[in-house]
Amino acid sequence: MTRRYFCSALALISMLFVAQAATAQKWLNSEDGNRVNRSMFRPLDDMPTPNEQRTASGKPGPKYWQQRADHNISVALDTATHRLTGSERVTYYNNSPNELTFLWLQLDQNISSIEHSRTYKANPALPMNISVRARRFIDPDLIDGGYTISRVQLVDAAGKLVDAKYYINGTVMKITLTTPLKPNGKVQFEIDWSFVVPDPGGANGRGAKEKVRDGWLYEVAQWFPRMCVYDDVNGWQTDQFFGTGEFYTQFGNYDVKITVPYNHIVDATGVLQNPEECYTAEQRRRLKEAYQSETPKFIIFADEVMKPETRPKQSGTITWHFKADNVRDFAFISSKTYVFDAAGFKYDAASPVVACHSLYPREAMPLWDKVSTKAIIQTMKTYGRMALPYPYPKAVNAHGPVFGMEYPMICFCGARPAPDGSYSQQLENALVAVTIHEVGHNWFPMIINSDERKYGWQDEGINSFLEHYACLDWNPKFPSRALPKFQTDYMRDPDQVPIMTHADLVHKGYGPQSYTKPAAGLIILRESILTPDVFDEAFRDYCNAWAFKHPQPADFFRAINQAAGEDLSWFWRGWFYTTYYNDQAIADVSVQVADSLLPGSSQKRGKNYYRIKIKNDGGLLLPVQMEITYSDSSKEMIKLPADIWRKNEQDFTKGFFTNKEVVRVVLDPNQVLADVNTSNNVWDIRIPKAEIPKEQEVKKPTEEPKPTKKSAKGKKPVAEK
Repeated sequence: MTRRYFCSALALISMLFVAQAATAQKWLNSEDGNRVNRSMFRPLDDMPTPNEQRTASGKPGPKYWQQRADHNISVALDTATHRLTGSERVTYYNNSPNELTFLWLQLDQNISSIEHSRTYKANPALPMNISVRARRFIDPDLIDGGYTISRVQLVDAAGKLVDAKYYINGTVMKITLTTPLKPNGKVQFEIDWSFVVPDPGGANGRGAKEKVRDGWLYEVAQWFPRMCVYDDVNGWQTDQFFGTGEFYTQFGNYDVKITVPYNHIVDATGVLQNPEECYTAEQRRRLKEAYQSETPKFIIFADEVMKPETRPKQSGTITWHFKADNVRDFAFISSKTYVFDAAGFKYDAASPVVACHSLYPREAMPLWDKVSTKAIIQTMKTYGRMALPYPYPKAVNAHGPVFGMEYPMICFCGARPAPDGSYSQQLENALVAVTIHEVGHNWFPMIINSDERKYGWQDEGINSFLEHYACLDWNPKFPSRALPKFQTDYMRDPDQVPIMTHADLVHKGYGPQSYTKPAAGLIILRESILTPDVFDEAFRDYCNAWAFKHPQPADFFRAINQAAGEDLSWFWRGWFYTTYYNDQAIADVSVQVADSLLPGSSQKRGKNYYRIKIKNDGGLLLPVQMEITYSDSSKEMIKLPADIWRKNEQDFTKGFFTNKEVVRVVLDPNQVLADVNTSNNVWDIRIPKAEIPKEQEVKKPTEEPKPTKKSAKGKKPVAEK
């Protein structure tokens, strides 16, 4: 056939199918008829215009910039009063093209300040009935755990300290500069402050103290005034800390000296500078030996806890000196109660050793010594493969009252055996999962530094996605909660909010909203829309492009689109910007003698021509996976891309020739597409429709939720961490 006649035939066939199609565009979510483009495939409305800072490719542009803040801190812990008293000098570098006349700092501890806390003021009335378990976390008297700031001074051009004008607004503080800070300039200032380390379950929910059998342990986080981020998207990002939206902080170098009682063991962000003063010679020998292997070795055994020979001195205090380069925050732990084990991990013979530490009280044994350090190493392997190799020299997991929180190089996790030392497999799985999750936060958002206060999913959801694969690497049968099939109860809830909602506006279900639903969406994208190889390459490109930088959601969406060679607007819109759900249904299955349709086709293609009509009842567009069972018991999987919905989002009819007889059709047979109503997924010629079990009914959404332009993030619910 010549090209001319081939084109004419193709045009004729196209017209035939157009004539058979509906006369109007069938959009699922169109309150405007066809007068406004409501197609789920249209470009995302929320994408900012590309510029020289953030390009259309999803990568930093030639004029991308970010600020830097170096901290030199001295702090002392008074274990009699539980008070932390510190002094810091901050050197702030203005790498922006803008002149700055003031600075903003974060004062997260003020969430527990009676004078300053908006969270306290916004607390609703208590319910009439409070469970016994919940009562443990409710104190009739509000804790006054905010900062006492005793000094704020600027360093002038002559190097002298001058009192600064400052203003505290809830959990942020403004310092007015006496001289404008020019582009490429720097300014130094000093602050003295103190606060009482809170009890578990306070308004803050991050750092806390706990009394265990052998004494007090302290997990210290969000403990020093630190810089708000000034960037090309927000200017100063000064969203208040309400306890849900977490952190957006600036990279910098830290030099921190921590003074504690002589019998305490301390670990922290960064590398210890004075091990001879802090560890005994035997402990230093054990550490050196431990770093040679991935098999954990005890540095302090359980029967050595609090014995004099475990400390290099027997009275007074010890100052632990840590340095950390290019980190966005700093946290530490301190206690005399710690058992300490460690191991070393290397990506290859040429790479440096990552020191992997676990510290926990004796009550955490025998569970913690069995899995904690091994789970740290598993995180190194999986995240290093799927994102980028771990760039820091150390990773620490510490047990205490904070069930799950993360900071650069250190995290706090819970999960403790019963008093008799027994524990269930479920508890062991919980410790493995929370350790992988919290250590995994070193990548998201400690290295790929997203704005957690606005976009919870961009660190929690992406991290939960990688946690899923790390847990499967740990055990292929690991009960991961990120699987799409476990999101259906939440997705059918009419009271949910879109993933792109500001974290502090999520009124319920923050766990699925920011953790498991985004993770499940990325699993679907990786395994059922793209392919693992295509997604993984795109994802690694994103991670490497934004390591030690500040990506926004649009940067992530664009980076995956570009590297995958797909405009995935339909997926980002449906899964992230709306609360539509997937409810695909088999509307009809019919068969026609093939020769009556196309004479002679039975000899070439099959004697039967089947049509399977699929309805899209949920508003969310996803691919179709359809398992066909024939009368001879053979099966065939038909996979259709989401493109089937481009011209008709409401229904699609698949047709095919076969010599066999179809007896059963099942949509999403492996439950990989989060279909919320599987009762309409099955057609079986052998079973009357009334006998197919029904699931909970779902109301079809009537309109598309409007996306929140800028979003934030929040405090982790214990169950999700």
